This record gives sequence, structure tokens and C-alpha cells, in this order.
Amino acid sequence: MLDRFGTILYIGKAKSLKKRVSTYFLDSRQRRIQQPKVSAMIKLVYDFEVTVVKSEAEAILLEGRLIKEWKPKYNTLFTDDKRFLLVHVDIQNALPTFRLVRNRRDDGARYFGPFANPRALRKTFVEMRSRFGILLSDTTPKSVGGNRWQLYDDMRAEIYGHANVVSGEEYRLRVDAGCAFLDGKAREWIAELEAAMKTAAENREYERAAEYRDLLQAMRETLERARRFTGGLREPDREAALATLQQALALKTSPDTIECFDISHISGTFCVASLVRFTDGKPDKGQYRRFKIKTFTGNDDFRAMEEVVARRYRRLCDEGKPFPDLVVIDGGVGQVGSALKAFVAEGLEPPPLIGLAKREETIIFSDGRSPLILPHSHAGLRLLQRVRDEAHRFANAYNADLRSQKMRESILDDITGLGVKRKAVLLAHFGSIQAMRKATEADFLSVEGIGAKRASELVHFFAHEKGGGEVSSKRS
Repeated sequence: MLDRFGTILYIGKAKSLKKRVSTYFLDSRQRRIQQPKVSAMIKLVYDFEVTVVKSEAEAILLEGRLIKEWKPKYNTLFTDDKRFLLVHVDIQNALPTFRLVRNRRDDGARYFGPFANPRALRKTFVEMRSRFGILLSDTTPKSVGGNRWQLYDDMRAEIYGHANVVSGEEYRLRVDAGCAFLDGKAREWIAELEAAMKTAAENREYERAAEYRDLLQAMRETLERARRFTGGLREPDREAALATLQQALALKTSPDTIECFDISHISGTFCVASLVRFTDGKPDKGQYRRFKIKTFTGNDDFRAMEEVVARRYRRLCDEGKPFPDLVVIDGGVGQVGSALKAFVAEGLEPPPLIGLAKREETIIFSDGRSPLILPHSHAGLRLLQRVRDEAHRFANAYNADLRSQKMRESILDDITGLGVKRKAVLLAHFGSIQAMRKATEADFLSVEGIGAKRASELVHFFAHEKGGGEVSSKRS
């Protein structure tokens, strides 16, 4: 839910969007029993953005990630810095260990997850040690010479039922099996557990059967997350996505470099555009670009798209740099036509150019071919969606930064005699206008260059200022 400035007020999830949203917009009799916080939020709601996902697991993870990123004023869950669990495997070590972490680092390790259900993951994690003979982070093996290692110095090896002294190569086979399981290859193990559960139930060993049932449920929940949320494609997956996309779009060459444009504005104001670039199926953030619309003001996505496409490729041409293998436009026929018009106006030969229309994820071609709808499971389509969503995120973030900056400036401009330098110092010290509204004279006096008179004036100004709504220096 967003206010009229595009500020995110609340992020939620629902199986039935209609039912969930309708609970907020009640008749006057029912509204009287709403929580005051909810009633206050509803008065500010101006617009909605909706993202459709494929499962409750994906919804939980996406909701948590977005709330942590944007920190909406009216959300209470997921607002701390606690992240979902990942499985970290330090494959560069002689004896890799499996451990649970909350942060992904560029350390050469393999990561699996994130996992939304920590209880299911921990239960599965312990069972993996018994199943595969892998080491968890609570173990320190010792070398016994000749590339052989003693994993445990107590009875755990006998309990887990695996050889305690192994070579590095033998242990690597265990690690490979554990990683394959986290990749979703678990059919044999699940079949064994299902058979054991059935046998226990037939023998009236109901507690034992319940244990198998709980373990199966935990494993299935864990594997669902592992398959869907690996946090980025591996090299074979990226190659497959590029190959299938080339085939689906009938491209002459592999789309190793893809550039995507998106337009963002609020009712025609703060109109900006984004350009993101993917190289070999991965974000190339050093090549991202942001554009302010210069040739007009108002609400015209087509003109805005024509302008930024022309600016981008005229510059590449003038600098002698190659065009990307594929240009993607976030939009339908009109936006694609505007992008093509830009190339024609500049006298440039366009690279393969398509649009991705959001409602049905329809691919629009610039060369007159009929629109194409690919299956949602299509690897090439999923790559296009990642590129498009990244362009959308980048454009919205830039739009929000400009709105935040403008709103900060407009409020502080109303304070008589407050110069540019002092505004910057105040914002750097407090971080947001909302924090200044709550500040005391003593708080303002702690700011370099603010004396007693100015501190009193600031307290008086914010006590009577009617702007309303938090405007952060980081995110409006």
C-alpha cells in the first residue's frame, strides 16, 4: 500500500487478495472497531502494487525481504535486521563443513536458501548428518597423516553409522551427496522414509510413524525452499536460460548482454528512467544508469522511453562502444514502438528489441512478429523477469530518492535564514525530518553550528509544521 507520494506504507501477503484488502476498507460501523493505527494508515492509502508468487513459501520470503528493504511505517513483523537462514558449505576447505548462517558473503563457499521455516531446516539439517556423514560446524577433525582425517574423538561416529577415519576424497563424496540433497535430489531418501512410516503405522508403532511423518514434512518444506530460492543462478542454469531465450526469440546470437529500461513517475511528477545491464545472465551493476527526463514534464511514458533510449545508444555510438545483444523494454506495444522510434530518429540500427508486458508476461517484438507468451517455468522467461524486475526496482529507488530530496528541501526551505550548509548538517545529524520533529532544544544544540536561538526557532518551527509523514534521508 502506497501514499500519494509513492511512499510504501504497508507490505503484506494473502491467498485471496480481494478478501485481504477488503478487510481494511470496511463500512463506518465496522471501522469504529478497527485499531487506531490501521484507521490512520487507511486514510493515507492512495495506490497499490501487487506481486504474484507461486507459493506460500515464496510469499513469506518476499514479504520479509521487502519489509527489511523498505521498512514501511505500518509494518511490525520483519522490521529487525534478522535474516532468513542459509546453509553455508565451505567447499574450498580440505574437509568442508555445513553450517547455518544468515548472511551471504563472497567467500567462495556454496550457499543454499534462504529458508523461511527455521524449525524444519534445523530438523532436516541434523538428519543430514546421520544420512550423509557430513560435518556440521560443531566438529573439529584432526589429521592422522597421509591425507586421512579422524572426524570425531568420541562415540558420534558409531552413532551416525559412518566411518570415522576417511581420506579427503572419501569425505568429498559425502559433501557432494549433501549438496545434491539441498539441490532437491532427494527422491530415494523420501521414498525410504515413506516406506518406513507406512511400516510403522501397520505395526501400530504410531509414535514412530509420527516421527517419520514430521521428518518428511520438514524435508519437503526445506527442499521446496532449496529448489526455489538458491539466491542466484549457477553457471549451468544461466547458460541454459540464455540458450532457451535465444531459441524462443529466434536470435542469431546468444543474448549474453541484455539491457532493460523502465520509466517511473508519480502522476507525471519526478519522472525518471532506469537502465540495468545483465552480462552472462548476471547483474552488471557497474553498468547501471539513471536518467532524469529532460525534454518535457508531465505524464507520457512513451516520450520518456523514446528520450532515454535515444540518449543511451547515441552515446554508445559516439563512444564507439558495442550495443547489447538484446534490449528489453518494460512495457507493451506503445513503449516498444517508442524505443524503436528513438533508433530511427538517431539513424541507428537497433539490436534485437522486445517488450515484456506485465499482465500476462507477453513478449512484444519490434519487428512485427506476433506476441509470444512463454510458460511461467520457461528458463528464458524467468531470466527476462529478473532483468525487468531489477530495472523496475532501480527506477523506483531513484524516483524515491528524488522525492525524498525534494520534500526535505521544501520543508527546510520554509525555515527563515537556514542556509544550504546548515540544512545539510541538520540532515546528516538527525537522518530524517521525522527525527527533527521529535528533537528537543538540547538535541539541536548538539549539532555543530546551531546556537541557543536557532535551536529554539527549530523546536518552535517543527512544533507548528504541518507537513506530516516521515521523510528519511535514506528512503522516503
